[in-house]
Amino acid sequence: MPFSPRAEVPLVPPSVQQEIARLAALPETRSAFAWLRAEESQFAIRQLEMARIPAPPFGEAARSEWLQEQFRALGLEDVHTDEVGNVFGIHARPLTKPVSAKQYTALSAHIDTVFPAGTPLNLRQQGNRLYGPGVSDNGAGVAALLAVAAALRATTVSLATPILFIGNVGEEGEGDLRGMRHIFSQARWKDSIRYSLILDGAGSDTIVAEALGSRRFEIIVRGPGGHSWSDFGMPNPILVLARAIYSFSQTSLPSSPKTTFNVGVIRGGTSVNSIPESASMRVDIRSTSMAEMERLEASLRRALEHAVEEESRVSQRRTASQKRASGLSHEIVPIGNRPAGELDGNARILKVIRAVDAHLGNAAQIQRASTDANIPLSLGREAIAIGGGGVGGGAHTLQEWFDCTGRDLGLKRILLTLMALAGVAEG
Repeated sequence: MPFSPRAEVPLVPPSVQQEIARLAALPETRSAFAWLRAEESQFAIRQLEMARIPAPPFGEAARSEWLQEQFRALGLEDVHTDEVGNVFGIHARPLTKPVSAKQYTALSAHIDTVFPAGTPLNLRQQGNRLYGPGVSDNGAGVAALLAVAAALRATTVSLATPILFIGNVGEEGEGDLRGMRHIFSQARWKDSIRYSLILDGAGSDTIVAEALGSRRFEIIVRGPGGHSWSDFGMPNPILVLARAIYSFSQTSLPSSPKTTFNVGVIRGGTSVNSIPESASMRVDIRSTSMAEMERLEASLRRALEHAVEEESRVSQRRTASQKRASGLSHEIVPIGNRPAGELDGNARILKVIRAVDAHLGNAAQIQRASTDANIPLSLGREAIAIGGGGVGGGAHTLQEWFDCTGRDLGLKRILLTLMALAGVAEG
């Protein structure tokens, strides 16, 4: 999850700073903070336990079952899994009366990894460091999710509105945010989640408040194929892609908002002396502006159309009169669509997290990135993504690691933010 900084940040009102100071001074808050510090060894055990369960894209079922068991053991209510594998549990105690709709504060962490089925999951611990695929992304996020749920159960923190705990699927790669997308398409949740606090990876030094959008395509070109000598002149799908790439690469880009494109994969052909029957490429377009992504997509489509037309014309000239060149066909298949969005600078969730950071003496930068927060942000909802504390590295590699040192700062940050968003019950 690469980050880029965001510009101007409004000042935090003194009233919000005072609210956070008051919450942090409550005896039950201090008790919860002490409990979080004391239980670190248990958090590490749970983090390793989960990371040992495979959760490849579209294969998160075993981890969903494990998380359901954890939610039930922590006393969460209405624990269940939805149609796509998202796991839910509600902390509503010690509420004594029903709450109205639109009053859930959601705390979520994605449970999937980038690693395909069959990847060796050699997890281990050396001192304060945990090693292995997925141990930080998103082992750190899920460990923090469970730690906060456990802290609420173990202490006397009394919230005015319920917390919705979510372990969602489909954040990574071609999962294309399918878990969070499904949640916000459901009537039960889309109109009742007021705030979304999303835990993604390690660290306490970022606040993702701007959703970096992306569109991804697989482009496939097909032709008749043939022998490089005897069938010379027949249309060549690889040449079509080459022409399209060159033309698309000339597309102008704005300096602001930052907008990028990449051709990341090219495939095609069977041998050096064969005209390929097909060729394909995968293209990634990114921007914080939906309009810019649409403009680049249109440019990509035009470049491909022109490349097909040009290769067809050239092929007709090259082909001997006794041979008639067969036509080309092409298709553009969307393989990813992450919407862009931006949190209003005056949003309460942003004021709260910045006031929490100021109170804890924590330096954090507001960033833009592609996370589960893209979905609620694109719908105009209040959402941010932050880390689960500690320090991590080597994400998306077999050498991934997580250092537990300082995790309690991240957990305090999460808990205090939740308390401010959900409200603390009076009396």
